[in-house]
Amino acid sequence: ARPPSLARGAAVYRDQCLACHGLAGRGDGPKAKQLEGPAPANLADRHLMRGVSPVDVYRKITIGVAGTAMPQFEETLSPEDRWAVASYIGTLHAANGEEREGEGLYAAYCASCHGATGGGDGPLAASLSVRPPALRDFAAQARFSDDELVQLILRGRPGSPMPGFAQAIDPASAEKLVAFLRMLPTAERQHYVASPAAAIFATVRGQVDSAVALRSSQLAFDAYITFEQVETDVRARNSGLASDLEDAFAALRARAAGGAGHDELDAIHARLLSGLERAERLVADQGSAANLFMESFVLLLREGFEAILLVAALMTFLARAGAVERRRHVAQGAWAAVGASVITAAVIELLFQVTPGEREALEGFTMLLATAVLFYVSYWLVSKIEAAKWNAFVKSRMEEALSAGSGWALASVAFLAVYREGFETILFYKALLTSARLGGGGGGTTAVLGGVIVGAAALVLVYIGINRFGLKVPLKPFFAITSAMLYYMAFVFAGKGIADLQEAGLVKTTVVEWAPRIPVLGIYPTLQSLSLQLLLLVLLLVAIVWLQRQRLTEGGERRRPSFP
Repeated sequence: ARPPSLARGAAVYRDQCLACHGLAGRGDGPKAKQLEGPAPANLADRHLMRGVSPVDVYRKITIGVAGTAMPQFEETLSPEDRWAVASYIGTLHAANGEEREGEGLYAAYCASCHGATGGGDGPLAASLSVRPPALRDFAAQARFSDDELVQLILRGRPGSPMPGFAQAIDPASAEKLVAFLRMLPTAERQHYVASPAAAIFATVRGQVDSAVALRSSQLAFDAYITFEQVETDVRARNSGLASDLEDAFAALRARAAGGAGHDELDAIHARLLSGLERAERLVADQGSAANLFMESFVLLLREGFEAILLVAALMTFLARAGAVERRRHVAQGAWAAVGASVITAAVIELLFQVTPGEREALEGFTMLLATAVLFYVSYWLVSKIEAAKWNAFVKSRMEEALSAGSGWALASVAFLAVYREGFETILFYKALLTSARLGGGGGGTTAVLGGVIVGAAALVLVYIGINRFGLKVPLKPFFAITSAMLYYMAFVFAGKGIADLQEAGLVKTTVVEWAPRIPVLGIYPTLQSLSLQLLLLVLLLVAIVWLQRQRLTEGGERRRPSFP
């Protein structure tokens, strides 16, 4: 069945109902005083109409009302016209502006589950045990009166994930929300199709406003999870803006219920709204072919630089140490990560409805696993710099040092370095290609693919440059440089891994006021991330002291070998 049309309902009302019920539905039409029996019902009476459902109105239109002048229209009006006029009558008791105010409340409290247009497809819908009803379907709400819908909003729905909002919404506001809900199933509302991104940004702004007004860290978290629906698009175009917004969301979540002053919350609020406005303009602007090319080029260079740097350093290190045969472990790990990235992206997009929080959790756990492996390999490398072990290491040409277990460790480092950003980079490019196609024509897609090719060529040049530079650096310093780089990446991944788990809601966020935010070092102003990084620093100092004591002990047993 087609959705009821308010325009058609208004036309039918004028032809069939106005004479008795009046233009505004107050029961004061031209024929009202001429009727015998009870006066026509006042359809604009809020107290009367709030207890009547659209199904009740449809039934009375169909069979009439006994004992009154209200006739039946079953033979004169089609079912479609009866539903249309029933929907129109439902709007007569709403005050001016209620629907508009209700739309803002819907964006703040309902859209994250029920969807921006009421399709039951909000960003949190897939994570719920029961699928939210599609409120844009007339049948989903036609049997409920306004009073019943108000009670559902305030008290929730037992046996479903629907919570009560009595502490956040007063009854008068709930009535405004119902006025907007009544518009969702209408043809006029369904013909209005906003861009998905615009609807998501509207939802986020409403949730942010509510989080600030109610000082709710849960609403702040919901706002961030909703923003994650467009975060991939934003990060693909401007990673700095995406990071700034993530930082602002984290600050709001940590400070909303933490006793922050009004000025501090207002500053965070303003920062978020400004960033969201910039992000929405960025996503809405399809851009020229030249811009798409540069975005594609910078995206691959930015996401692939760390991985290619690490893989190239490991390859050069193995060549310098005379273990060329072990380079296959690194290559196998890197190529396996590429395949795993494609599979993971496909699974996320096609097979499972993975929520943004679950994706953040996957990234966080991957980074923490990478932290452990990187730290292990970093220690293993630096231990080979020690003099006595160094000579044995060079003599055996890594036959013992690069055992099967060490080969697995090298492959794991390469795998995790590539996989860490691999599947997310694929999702970034999917968003960029979608944007290019929406821009019209094939030039945008060609520009994105051109950026991929040039970006890949730039990464190859980086790889070649590291190999040539590494071959000229003395072996011992190269070991030290490689080990330091691995430790640096472990330090960064530790901070970013905890940050991702905090964004997923799996790790508590405790803000450290004096701490800086330095993403390039993986430093974030939270107690949890800083504690893990402090542990890594302590382990590094312990490792250095241990190796130094070993060097002194072995130096007393035999003369320290000389180095070129």
